[in-house]
Formats: sequence, C-alpha cells, structure tokens
Amino acid sequence: MTNMVDWDLAVTLGSRIAGPGPDVTSQEAAAAVVELRDHANASTPLVREFTGLDAPDGTAPVLVVDRRGWIQANASSFSVLMGPLLEKVTEKKGEPSGVSAAVGSRVTGAEVGLMLGFLGTKVLGQFDPFHEPAGRLLLVAPNIVHVERELGVDPRDFRLWVCLHEETHRVQFTANPWMRDHLRAQMNVLVDTIEPRALLDNLRHAAGSIRGEGGGSMLDILSTPEQKAVLDRITGVMSLLEGHADVVMDGVGPSVIPSVEAIRAKFNERRKGVGGLDKLLRKVLGLDAKMAQYRDGASFVNHVVDKVGMADFNAIWTGPETLPSKAEIDDPTAWIARVL
Repeated sequence: MTNMVDWDLAVTLGSRIAGPGPDVTSQEAAAAVVELRDHANASTPLVREFTGLDAPDGTAPVLVVDRRGWIQANASSFSVLMGPLLEKVTEKKGEPSGVSAAVGSRVTGAEVGLMLGFLGTKVLGQFDPFHEPAGRLLLVAPNIVHVERELGVDPRDFRLWVCLHEETHRVQFTANPWMRDHLRAQMNVLVDTIEPRALLDNLRHAAGSIRGEGGGSMLDILSTPEQKAVLDRITGVMSLLEGHADVVMDGVGPSVIPSVEAIRAKFNERRKGVGGLDKLLRKVLGLDAKMAQYRDGASFVNHVVDKVGMADFNAIWTGPETLPSKAEIDDPTAWIARVL
C-alpha cells in the first residue's frame, strides 16, 4: 500500500517548488521564530478571555517551521488520511510491484508534491487536529514574513494577529476534544464513498491544471448525493471554525494590536488572489471555497453572538448535534431556533 505514493519525492519536489522564501539574515530568522513562539503563548489567555473556551495546558504543541517543514508535516498527514483509500486500491487490484509500482508511485508523488509546493508558499499557519496525540499547531515563519513585507504592515502586529487566529483553532479542538473524532468520522465516511482510482486520477488532473492543461476542481470527484451530504456537514464545521477564528482575531485585535484595522483591510484584498495563475490554482485546489468559509462563517458567528452573547453561542461546542449545518451557516436564526 505504501508504495503507491512516493511521499519522499512529494516532499522533495514540493520543497523545491516552494523554495526557501524571502531573503532574511540568520538574525532576522531567529528573531522571527522567537517572536512567533512568544505571540502564540501570549495568544492563549487572550483567546480564553474573549471566547470563554478553556483549553488544557500542555496539549497540541506549537511548532514554528519553514516551508519544507510544513510540506513534510502535511505529506505525513496526507499519507495517514489517504491510507484507507490506498487500502481499497490494494484490495481491489492487488499490491503493485516492480517497475509498475515504482513508476506509478513516483507519478502520484510528483502530483502531490506539485500541489504541496504551491500551498507551501501560501499557508501562514495551520492546526493539524489529527496529529497524535492531540494535534499540533504549525506557524510557517517564511510565509508570515513574506506577507507582512508584501502588505507593508507592522511585523510585530501582523505576527500577533496571525497567532491569534491559529491559536483559536488550537483552542477549538483542545477545549472540545470530541471535535477531532467527529471530523475524522465525517472524513472517514467521505473516504468510504470515493472510488480510490478516481482520487488518484483527480490528483493528476489537478496537477495538469496547475501546469495549464485544463480546469476543474479537486472537489469535482464528490458528486453523489451521499458524498454531497457529508461534504455539506464538513463544510458547515469548517465554516464555523474559520469564521470563529476570524471573529476572535478581530475582536481581540483592537486591544493588543494598534494597526489591526489596516492589517485586516490589506489582508482581505490579498485573499482575493492576484493574477491568472493564482486564481486558477485557487479554483483547482478548492481555495475559493476556503475563502467563502472565512466570510460566511464570520457572518454566522457575528450574527449569533450579537443576538445571544458569547456564553450562549458557546452551546455550539456541546457536541455534533449542536454544530451548524451548511444551510444554517447561511441562516443563523435557524440555528438559534433549533439549538437555543
């Protein structure tokens, strides 16, 4: 099974495509790492005070990584998530061997590496809930430095702003440990409905699109009613998580980040993407949908908190049954009527 994707090649190629990032001196790099760690630690009580969510200490470590480190971490996570799919391929067609296995694994590894290489230049931070035992928070230092320079914003303010968003994700999962199991269960259901070969073919199709050989999205393979129902549930959860994190970073921001309004305005413009290639890649990798999750989720959270307050809003974290559906994200009053 493990021979079907050359993960080492994916990491090597992805790292080569991503490159090292902006030019910084060793002193600047070291200072950025220290500041990001300090801001992540400082964000914990700020998020707790604003949200009322209390995450246990000593869970889900914070790691400041370079682009290769982020690509390596995601290749590892991807290999775990793809495990059930690859098992299905093996059961259906048998374990490939010899030249066929070597060539096939390198082709698929190259496609994964191509996409990780692109994403490795974009992601500022990421909470990986599935890393054992309780997840981990990754802050991608070169990308944060690149964006703060690109936007022309105060580095100290921008780094704390990013940490507030990412720390909120860490708290969401560690204060509500059932969330991890719920999301994994939904993803497993989705995996069970996907034709394994279709996923591998779609990876290659998406990589071809990145090279300018066609269009389409990674989500195009999810077309059955059952798949769409599961995807709607996952979308509802992700919209909540992303929107909640955006609300927290902007709610806490004015008290500790003097230039937060300017940062938000400039960052929103950046999220729209620039240039034809960037827009194509966003479409292929489903990042357009990701941007909608930030916007729609934040609107949902703001509406509910304005109506009932943060304490009653926190009923949303009770269990899977209190999470909003995709439809409720667009209609917050329906969630309030159902849950409160």
